[in-house]
Amino acid sequence: MPPASRAEAAQSSGPTLELLVHGVGGTTPQEMLGDPRTTRITGDATAAVYRRTEDVGAEQHPGRHRDGPVAEAYCWSNLTSGNGSRALWLLLLPFMVVNLAHWMRPSTRGHVRTVRLYGVLVRLVALSLTVLLTAAACEVALDLVAWQCAGTPACSTQRSWLGFLSARQDGWFAQPGRRLAVAALVPTALVGLLWYLSNRTWSAYESQRPLTWEEPAGTETDAEAGADEDTEAAAPTGAPLVRPALGRPGFWYGRRLVARLRAAHTAAGFLTVAAAVGTTAARHDRAAGSPVPAVAGHLVEAGLVLCGLVTVTVVCHRGRSERRLDNRVDRAVTTFLPGAALALLLCAVVHAGWSRPDWVSTGALPGETAFRALALCQGLLVVVLAAVALSLYRRAPEARTTLGGLGGPAVAMLACALGGVMTGGIAQRVADWLDGPGTPGMGAGADIEGPPVLLSWQASVIPVLLLLLVPPVLWLAVRTVRRARRTGPAIEAEYGEEHPQPGRTRQIARTRATAALTDAAPGILGLLSAATLLLGIGAVAGSWLTGEVPGLAADGTAPVVESLAETAQSTGSWLTGFGVILFVTWGRRAYRDVSARRTIGILWDVGTFWPRAAHPFAPPCYAERAVPDLSSRMCAWTGSTRGRLVISGHSQGSVLAAAAVWQLPDPARRRVALLTYGSPIERLYGRWFPAYFGRVPLEGLQRSVHCWRNLWRATDPIGGPVLIDEGPGGHEVDRGPLKDPLVYGRTVEHPLPEPVLGHSDYQADPVFAVERAALLERLGPVVPQQAGGDAEGRGGVAQGSAGRSSG
Repeated sequence: MPPASRAEAAQSSGPTLELLVHGVGGTTPQEMLGDPRTTRITGDATAAVYRRTEDVGAEQHPGRHRDGPVAEAYCWSNLTSGNGSRALWLLLLPFMVVNLAHWMRPSTRGHVRTVRLYGVLVRLVALSLTVLLTAAACEVALDLVAWQCAGTPACSTQRSWLGFLSARQDGWFAQPGRRLAVAALVPTALVGLLWYLSNRTWSAYESQRPLTWEEPAGTETDAEAGADEDTEAAAPTGAPLVRPALGRPGFWYGRRLVARLRAAHTAAGFLTVAAAVGTTAARHDRAAGSPVPAVAGHLVEAGLVLCGLVTVTVVCHRGRSERRLDNRVDRAVTTFLPGAALALLLCAVVHAGWSRPDWVSTGALPGETAFRALALCQGLLVVVLAAVALSLYRRAPEARTTLGGLGGPAVAMLACALGGVMTGGIAQRVADWLDGPGTPGMGAGADIEGPPVLLSWQASVIPVLLLLLVPPVLWLAVRTVRRARRTGPAIEAEYGEEHPQPGRTRQIARTRATAALTDAAPGILGLLSAATLLLGIGAVAGSWLTGEVPGLAADGTAPVVESLAETAQSTGSWLTGFGVILFVTWGRRAYRDVSARRTIGILWDVGTFWPRAAHPFAPPCYAERAVPDLSSRMCAWTGSTRGRLVISGHSQGSVLAAAAVWQLPDPARRRVALLTYGSPIERLYGRWFPAYFGRVPLEGLQRSVHCWRNLWRATDPIGGPVLIDEGPGGHEVDRGPLKDPLVYGRTVEHPLPEPVLGHSDYQADPVFAVERAALLERLGPVVPQQAGGDAEGRGGVAQGSAGRSSG
């Protein structure tokens, strides 16, 4: 938009509003507004807009408010860290991580089929994680407990609660098939719980229809431009603005897709349980002498295969629909697919419960093949996903994209690794508990055979993986120390100190060097993912070729090899168990401790910004509530008052602010100035999510708002510059790096040492007030109100400070 037209659009006789949005961790409206007396203007206990009590009627009394904008605070922290039950979302971490991989695809224009293929592959990886979780629950309940322990007198004797299932009791449940049918209640209940949680959050988030605002004539939307739902469009100079992806009407409204995915993943979970129960019974019936006709097992298996194919088809068939508000729900899929899978599960349970007097459970259930197939499938999907991502990146390379476009595949691999560690850790810990002093899988002295051999191999590679990370971590530590030393003289010259203090210089230099470590995270993640893939392939090969756990497979080799294999196996088993215990401990502590719950909430502030496009059991996307809240508030203000507006966002709040501005209709956006500070928009989101926050979308955002200023510090490990400008003769967006600390040493004005603020308290810097005032001035002058003006008069609030919005 040309500067002249912007100034013309911003001329207003209305009041001025500053809408504050806090960052990660949250803060109270009293802290944000700098006043203990606040009043909720709109919203509820989960997310709301607040004002100072004395400013509630600012629009009706503009003459009282001339020295600054009316300040409002949008508090959204309860969306991610409200009650104790949300701490249990830690158990859904792999689902959240794979959902992030969907949004990390490289930026591209066109190539619709390739983009859709990328989305299909991520959704298939997500589906495999649901199957893996359910298979792990089946391994624990069906194999370790009902089949191995209950079928072994030495184990069941020590577990009185297994008495009614024990084979030695010779009761109705003593037959293996009936024990499996009873144990199937555990994984079935787990799948039902995931469905319930997903359905409840779907009703609260994805099903809440946002307000819609009519576009004026001459403004082109992506649908009118013919842009596909998975592509981005950029308007040439002088052409009508085409909205980027985050500005599409249906971007924050995933009602239809999440409902479809929830049905498919629920069906996949039920089918996994049915396969564990039904195929075991069918395998026995195919042996000679079974009283049950083999055709019954064949029918159950055929039904499982057919329903499984339908489930995969539903996952692959439809992606996100963003060009409009799609309020439809595919009732046939969401109702009949989970119902059909549950019916098959009941058939499998009835079939397994058929009397087979001569059936005796020995050894372990044949779950080894299933876990190997899952691991190979996940590895293959990640490799193909990497090839697709590279293809997209090479067609439209953007230098700042993480890992050359491989960020999404790397994160998908990390999600698979997390799922494997969590499920394998639970299985091994349960096996150790059931076996008492013995070691499952090690033969002599063990009461039960233990979990599949592959899980022990996967646990054994964890110590190797950690050792591989030691050299790069040490290299980063040495590089950080050297960078801090090199920065020292420049810091002393920057502050102009005639008598520098070595300790103070080291403190500032160390903080800056440590903050720069954020930019090294992609390399570490890439190395971690590549090593995980290669070691995972090695684990599958080792378990396949030897059929034994590493400690036994190394028997007969060199003593050093035997010792290393046994050490890796025991250490890996301990580490997986420790990881599971750590998750449970964090969840329990967060349930009781508000401060710990807020800390865990910070993880979700970053991880659950994106809609559930790949996994419906992931924690819900809070932005589907926050972004419509902010855009609706801005539209309501500019529409009713014809006034100016500055939306001021810190940290994650700046990302929400940018997303909300993208959703505004053109007239409202022309009255808006954007102030961001400590913002990860480019440093994290622009590099990891280039299709949505890359150079082209950010430049479009800068052109579409009236003005934008971004403040950043070199000591901030999260925020950074956005690295764009308005072009020749325009205003740069970035202002920084700001001085931190403001004063090097003690002075008469500052007799106490000034702290190094890093990511917090940007409002404490005088530059903040200067830049905020400059944005208001660029929005356009406010015409002085005449005596007897009406409620649409001009003015602002008599507060000189915007308060605090940092979290």
